[in-house]
Amino acid sequence: MIDDSLARKAQKQLYKAAREIKFDKNLLKILENPMRILKVSVPIKLDDGKIKVFKGFRCQYSDAKGPAKGGVRYHPNVSEDEVVALAAWMTWKCALLDLPYGGAKGGIICDPNRLSEPELERLTRRYTTEIMPILGPHIDIPAPDVYTTSRTMAWIMDTFSMFKGYTEPSIVTGKPEILGGSKGRKEATGRGVALITREFFKAQKKSLKGAKIAVQGFGNVGGHAALFLSQLGAKVVAVSDASGCLIDLNGLDVPELLDCVEKHACIIKYSASKIDKEQLLFQDVDVLIPAALEDQIHQKNADKIKAKVVVEGANGPITPEGDEILEKRGVAVIPDILANAGGVVVSHLEWVQAMSGLYWEEEQVNAELERKLVKAFKEVWANSIKRNVTLRCAAYVVAIERIAEVYRYRGIFP
Repeated sequence: MIDDSLARKAQKQLYKAAREIKFDKNLLKILENPMRILKVSVPIKLDDGKIKVFKGFRCQYSDAKGPAKGGVRYHPNVSEDEVVALAAWMTWKCALLDLPYGGAKGGIICDPNRLSEPELERLTRRYTTEIMPILGPHIDIPAPDVYTTSRTMAWIMDTFSMFKGYTEPSIVTGKPEILGGSKGRKEATGRGVALITREFFKAQKKSLKGAKIAVQGFGNVGGHAALFLSQLGAKVVAVSDASGCLIDLNGLDVPELLDCVEKHACIIKYSASKIDKEQLLFQDVDVLIPAALEDQIHQKNADKIKAKVVVEGANGPITPEGDEILEKRGVAVIPDILANAGGVVVSHLEWVQAMSGLYWEEEQVNAELERKLVKAFKEVWANSIKRNVTLRCAAYVVAIERIAEVYRYRGIFP
């Protein structure tokens, strides 16, 4: 069993679902442990000629259902504990969406804002080289995550291809369209958050029109979630990023705000009432979307949440203790492994397109994304009602039962 906090948190969620269905204890021993963790040193020459050695990780949590799949993040707080937890969540997410993937995650301990683009390129290429023994389109397929982009994926793809001696577009997803990236991939996670929120309101026979939304983290996920929810008739009244928080009870102009972020890389240049960014979580809204980092809602602040429903745009934004408080208070939580699964759904579609060499229009991609997410939501909703459990517990039940079925057929080697 992992002792560090974030991985332990991921395990607590697994154990809760396992108890609910009296899960096979022998299979649980497999699922509670990561399959493989690779730790690497990543030395690069900085622009000033000095050598700096960074630490990197890649965790492949499971490959029972297929190749491992998961993002690569660049952040000062990256740790082995974090990538293990994130890889575990990717495992359950892929199983819940019934994708032919296991879960993986990677990262480098660094502050990308303090590195030049040439330094980031050298960092990415060296990291790729170090983890290459466990990479491959049928082994492990990286994708963008916190502070990594389609350009990062292009560097990974090129590095892998140079070593192999041929171009391999299926080694990563989330890459530029010109290199075989899928239309709709950039918006997919945010679009998925909006679609799942819409389905939740439908299931409760409520209208999303006029619902007040607060979004913590106005990056790619939060920004697109806000955009699509506003297009569905909801009113985005508060948003935040690292620079601060904006609030307008009459509704923010989301397209203008996205333009501001595009130009200035932050929301604070936009003219609206500014408040302390920490206060965004406590706004009196219908829907709160934490789309930043982990552990934002916890035992010390969960009792201050006024939203009626929390939709997890980020991975692990609520601690187990925070979850319990919200549950007792009657605040519905749509879990990350369902709410933000749009990205991996379209990553799978991108991988399929790259493997086949046949590329689809955005309408086809978005239609398949919606079909998969609606199907998964209905399965989770039905399980939640049938078992009288939270949506998180229901989502985990669907996921781990699916993985258990795989093991029942495959068995344990040797």
